[in-house]
Amino acid sequence: MSTQVCSYSKVNLGLAIGPTRPDGFHGLTTVYQTLELHDVVTVQAKRAWSTKIVLTTNDERVPTDGRNTCWKMVERALERLQMAAEVHVHIDKRLPVQGGMGAGSANAAAALIGLERELGAALTGGERLRLAGDVGSDVPLFLLGGIVLGLGRGERVVPLPDLPAIWSVVAVPEVGVSTPQAFRDWDAQAVDSELTQGGKPDKLDQLSLAYASWYAELGTSGIIRGSYPGNIQAGSEVAQGGQRDDLAENALLSLVRTGVENDFERVVFPAYPSLREIKRLLMGAGSEAALYAALSGSGSALFGLYRSETDAQAAQRRVQDAGVKALITKTLPRREYWTKMFAG
Repeated sequence: MSTQVCSYSKVNLGLAIGPTRPDGFHGLTTVYQTLELHDVVTVQAKRAWSTKIVLTTNDERVPTDGRNTCWKMVERALERLQMAAEVHVHIDKRLPVQGGMGAGSANAAAALIGLERELGAALTGGERLRLAGDVGSDVPLFLLGGIVLGLGRGERVVPLPDLPAIWSVVAVPEVGVSTPQAFRDWDAQAVDSELTQGGKPDKLDQLSLAYASWYAELGTSGIIRGSYPGNIQAGSEVAQGGQRDDLAENALLSLVRTGVENDFERVVFPAYPSLREIKRLLMGAGSEAALYAALSGSGSALFGLYRSETDAQAAQRRVQDAGVKALITKTLPRREYWTKMFAG
């Protein structure tokens, strides 16, 4: 027997980069949003006298040894469970490598979920999140799903009120962006800015205030105040059809009005000008314009969020006509994230 786990992707609804911390990482403030696009991680495990890990994949670019986040996750989870096992993990890659969509981190979280189910043993919630943060900064968000606030270096996660699913287009350029290099470029730019402008604003505080104002508008019910009567919760079965669409649209437009942005665009776009053009195509204009479009993480994937499937299809055509792969998908709220995870 084996366990198949959908390893979902994410995008960043804004990302602010802070100064380098004593541990060498940069402080971050971001809001993650999970998407339906996914890899599939298959885990087969049985208890044994000694641990043996075998990792396979359909993508030759993915390491199959201790460098892989799945390998690290399985090895460290077994140590914390005080258990030995023979474990085989297969990663069916469908998401881009170095795409900024959290694919490797999601794979690690899926490997943990599959391992626990296979062995009939599980860490506590806090232990799982601490382990995930040790393996990678983006890993903990995939143990929550939906809309998640990321702090620290991204590993300190807080679930936020979910919004209904909304149409999205993800552009997948052939170029890969190195996250470490993007951080180095950011540091170099920050030094230049301090020398010429006599200091720099606290980006973490700025974006934190933007998110706080957004969620103040959302209120405890998860609805933009004044969007429509009835105080219908975001996940309520009553919030159907046009009302659910209005909720997502109003919430995202409220976020955009706060001036949210992805800091990585400031250094990635100059290095890869084609990515700036792809964002412009995703954004569109007029009645078909995206509610929001941005680089995801450090890239190279970009995404747009749209009012309707028709608008998403129009954006997909614009991007594909430019010779870039574009995928239509939807955002994945927390409840659906867990409901669909084992659906294959």
